[in-house]
Amino acid sequence: MTNINEIATQMVTPGKGILAADESSGTIKKRFDSINVESTEENRMNYRRILFETQEAMQNYISGVILFDETLRQSNKDGKKLVDIINDAGSLPGIKVDMGAKELALMSGETVTEGLDGLRERLEEYSNLGAKFAKWRAVIAISDKIPSTLCIDANSHALARYSALCQEAGIVPIVEPEVLMDGSHTIERCYEVTKDTLTKVFEELTKHKVDLKGICLKPNMIIDGKECSKKSSSEEIAKMTINCFKETVPSEVPGIVFLSGGQSEIEATENLNEINKIEGTPWNLSFSYGRALQASALKAWQGNHENEEACSKAFAHRAKMNSLATKGVWSKEQEN
Repeated sequence: MTNINEIATQMVTPGKGILAADESSGTIKKRFDSINVESTEENRMNYRRILFETQEAMQNYISGVILFDETLRQSNKDGKKLVDIINDAGSLPGIKVDMGAKELALMSGETVTEGLDGLRERLEEYSNLGAKFAKWRAVIAISDKIPSTLCIDANSHALARYSALCQEAGIVPIVEPEVLMDGSHTIERCYEVTKDTLTKVFEELTKHKVDLKGICLKPNMIIDGKECSKKSSSEEIAKMTINCFKETVPSEVPGIVFLSGGQSEIEATENLNEINKIEGTPWNLSFSYGRALQASALKAWQGNHENEEACSKAFAHRAKMNSLATKGVWSKEQEN
């Protein structure tokens, strides 16, 4: 039986990253609306199947795929399970298990992620369906007044309970505390909030006896708010991100896979590249992108059968660019 430490290490194989293909029904509908494609079960299966069948990307650059419940159970037209397509490419199937961020009662503009009820039973089922890892996203919004200590505490506690349940089931938890880019806050404010959040998350994980060698951390980069008048350079983002992790993330965590959090495809790649130019970090630093791996592919596909190859090509290109960024050797010239 493969243990969680081995799976966690495989998830952060050098040069590879994780594809987040776990968009909820509402989110994938928005993505499909943008290309005028109806969000039917068949269309969702087809689009994701094209990505998973892209051998070049899946075998060389993708270590794992986070799936939505529906996708974990789906098969392609030939009756082959999508999970098996992922496995055959040498990649690991994972599953999003949270039930989304809901408003924190009596706290204005703050959320807590739900989904702990019945999670033990769901994890058992997901394990039987082939999931090797899971994902739970906590959402921390920033303004002058938030986040409150209560919001950080509640989300960190939930992340730790989820992680302990995953490890009990032999599943690696992706721990995703996302400090949002939305807002006009400075990069310094993002640093402060991320530092407080990560400190609390690791405190809770330790309290819950979670084995840190058997997790994967999926945080935000330290970055200015989208509406911030000042735009920090990739070098500043990289330096502050690494400094923040050195203050908060224990060295036994095998790897850190960044979320893109609303950055464009190129921004997400460029910032990851700068982060990996900094030497002497104890973790493998990679990516777990959704939109930043899929935006061009989705646009190329347009829901048309004859565009499948173009869709695959766009996905393979983005995966390759991000793989280069994990080694700090990406450049803008390679984009063409």
